[in-house]
Parts: sequence; C-alpha cells; structure tokens
Amino acid sequence: MPKGVALGQRHHILGFKGVGFEIVAVENSAELEHQLVILARDPEVALVLLTEDMAVEAPEALENFRLRSSAVLTVIPTHEGSRHVSFQEIRRSVERSLGVDILGKQ
Repeated sequence: MPKGVALGQRHHILGFKGVGFEIVAVENSAELEHQLVILARDPEVALVLLTEDMAVEAPEALENFRLRSSAVLTVIPTHEGSRHVSFQEIRRSVERSLGVDILGKQ
C-alpha cells in the first residue's frame, strides 16, 4: 500500500502523523540526505513532504532523490513562514519542460 512520509524537524512535522503520514525527524543536511536515500529505495513511498528549512540545507539531496525514486517530493512551508522554495522549484520544472519561464520572475 502506498504511503506518505513527512521529513523535517520534529516540531514541524508531528501534525502529519495524525493524518496518516509516517514522520521522519531530521535535524541537519547529513541526516536528510541519509533518510532520502533510504526512502528512495522503498517502493511503497508515494509522497514525501519536506519542510522548506531542510530543503534549503541540501538541494542536491532533493535532486538525487528525484532521480532515484518515482515518489513525489514536495517542499512545504512551516509555521515560520514561506521562503518560496516550492514556487522556485515549480518554476524551474515548468521552464525545463516548456523551455520558457511562463510563471515569470518573483
């Protein structure tokens, strides 16, 4: 059965456990990279939610995960506010796909 996983600092992701997500607490980029490698090998993982604060620390780990796994990895803001990392990732993906930046600069 497909599963969803939330990654980030424990206090940011604990609420996802209540709606059925598996939570994986990570405190730094090394832990994040390690956990993403483990999740990329798990065929049951279908959705990974990653907090923006962790995504900013290890962008190359996100790219490696996306190359190794068919799971959707989405960056989510925390209660501390958005850094617009999600929008920047979507804009890059659209630009790569279409060859033009239709979403415009921020």
